[in-house]
Amino acid sequence: MSGHTGGSTMSAYQKEYQWAANHPEEFWEAQAQHIDWFKKPSTLLATDENDIERWFPDGLLNTCWLALDYHCEQGRGDKVALIYDSPVTNRKQQYSYQQLRDQVARIAGMLANQGVTKGDRVVIYMPMIPEAAMAMLACARLGAIHSVVFGGFAANELAVRLEDAEPKVVLTASCGVEVNKVIPYKPLVDKAIMDSRWKPQQVVVLQRQECKSELNGERDVDWLSAYESASPHACVPVLSTDPLYILYTSGTTGKPKGVVRDNGGHAVAMKYSMTSIYNIPQDGVFWAASDVGWVVGHSYIVYAPLIHGCTTILFEGKPVRTPDPGAFWRVCQEYKVDVLFSAPTAFRAIKKEDPNGECLSQYDLSKLQTIFMAGERLDPPTLEWVETKTNKPVIDHWWQTETGWAIAGNPIGLEHMPIKAGSATKPMPGYQVEILNELGEPAQSNQQGFVALKRPLPPSCLPTVWRNHDRFESGYLGQFPGYYVSGDGGYIDDEGYLFIMGRIDDVINVAGHRLSTGEMEEIVGGHPAIAECAVVGVHDELKGQLPLGLVVLKDGVKVDDLELEGELVGKVRNEIGAVACFKHALVVERLPKTRSGKILRRTIRQIADGEQYVVPSTIDDPTSLAEIERVLKS
Repeated sequence: MSGHTGGSTMSAYQKEYQWAANHPEEFWEAQAQHIDWFKKPSTLLATDENDIERWFPDGLLNTCWLALDYHCEQGRGDKVALIYDSPVTNRKQQYSYQQLRDQVARIAGMLANQGVTKGDRVVIYMPMIPEAAMAMLACARLGAIHSVVFGGFAANELAVRLEDAEPKVVLTASCGVEVNKVIPYKPLVDKAIMDSRWKPQQVVVLQRQECKSELNGERDVDWLSAYESASPHACVPVLSTDPLYILYTSGTTGKPKGVVRDNGGHAVAMKYSMTSIYNIPQDGVFWAASDVGWVVGHSYIVYAPLIHGCTTILFEGKPVRTPDPGAFWRVCQEYKVDVLFSAPTAFRAIKKEDPNGECLSQYDLSKLQTIFMAGERLDPPTLEWVETKTNKPVIDHWWQTETGWAIAGNPIGLEHMPIKAGSATKPMPGYQVEILNELGEPAQSNQQGFVALKRPLPPSCLPTVWRNHDRFESGYLGQFPGYYVSGDGGYIDDEGYLFIMGRIDDVINVAGHRLSTGEMEEIVGGHPAIAECAVVGVHDELKGQLPLGLVVLKDGVKVDDLELEGELVGKVRNEIGAVACFKHALVVERLPKTRSGKILRRTIRQIADGEQYVVPSTIDDPTSLAEIERVLKS
């Protein structure tokens, strides 16, 4: 710990936070000691040609080396690195660090045989199978840049990403398997390539037994035969500032933004987060119940657990109906999971189907230490349900695709701070979070505003948008000079706790009063009949906007819709006041969501206002929008 941390009365968190805030280079130099560089950086922080701060710019390393080879060299090659559990195909498999390294080295050789070299892009369009994680690591091994696209994403969405990333090779599987259905991937890949201006040289197809693909001509390559004829490839040293991956996040214009992740800063932040935030021992078992198609899967299924040297779980299934709402608890018991991390929507799905926790009570969760949630706001009713039913600490933390790790959270590896429902706790060491008003001035405590991060941003945060730096500047840095604007609104209370109230456009203006739909959702979601809800602001001639509630009932609950609406209107009036003008709550079967579990509030609002809308690329179930249209019209 540093000598710059002030008086002894400071808590462990405050010491670390102050050290990072006052001496960022010294702080991050200390964290960088925990990873195995090929050449340690002599410069810690510099600005690039775009005037963006870059960490450890002259350091040389390889992320795959850190995740696999390093542990084998340290004599830990026999330790279990990856557990694959697939209730949808009834397959389970475990890989030691050495087995994983050997397979990844050969996949890297297979890619090299297809002409992939350092700096080339590879698009990975695969289901949640071990080869998806291996493909990511194999790209990292070569210094190639991977871009993972959710398996089963619509062809036009894949086409847009192919055009932007311009990959030399696409890696795919013949199909994805979901509960009671098989989705053939090859026709989607073929259509995407046909529709795209960019044509990859090769498409490597892993055949799965549930559905085999036709391979056409010289472009298509059979994964197994290409793998068998390949030799292992060594790790290629890359600069800290060389890109590890591009991950597309839905942009406000409808054209996805390619978030670029550096190798060096990312590795340092991943390693730091495993101890300080998640408090997981090196021999622990870490389960991020997510998908490699989004940032949690990149950071906490693949990279952080393996860089840290613990066991990670890759789960091909859903929290419910694989086969029942006890799926998460079964995995925790079976593999002695220490830390579970998923999105609140997963736990709401479990709560909806098992409101009394009967499935949960069948499993031994004694090894489970902590449950983390992120990806969307953790509503207090879900927090309370999971805490009560599991008797485990539930930690909300807030971060973005753009940062790659938590901006704010409860760093239980430093100290376990008291939890406040609705708050992501405090900013992590390295992040300086401020709430700004429309003029860019700091807001008072408890006053809502724009959540902004003071530059320089810590390691792992995006340095640019792929091939579109202007979009990075205008989208994130332009609004308030010297700050990165997160796009979220929120406030910091008197004790320094950060409350994220949702995207800035989730604040509605009712007759001049700025009201948070997140706050209304908290109240509506607290009703005992409700599994989950969304509140959006819809256009009103008189008041500008009025809130509209959409609610999903818990399984087995029978209520009169009008009676329920009356109760919810009364609840909001009691807790916020008549000023909220909350008068309508409609019951729906399900809410339209992205595949990562975010509710599509903006699209719901556009439907309610009768505007033209584009079905977002990230939607999980397009039929959910048709139901919203039907309910709103009736």
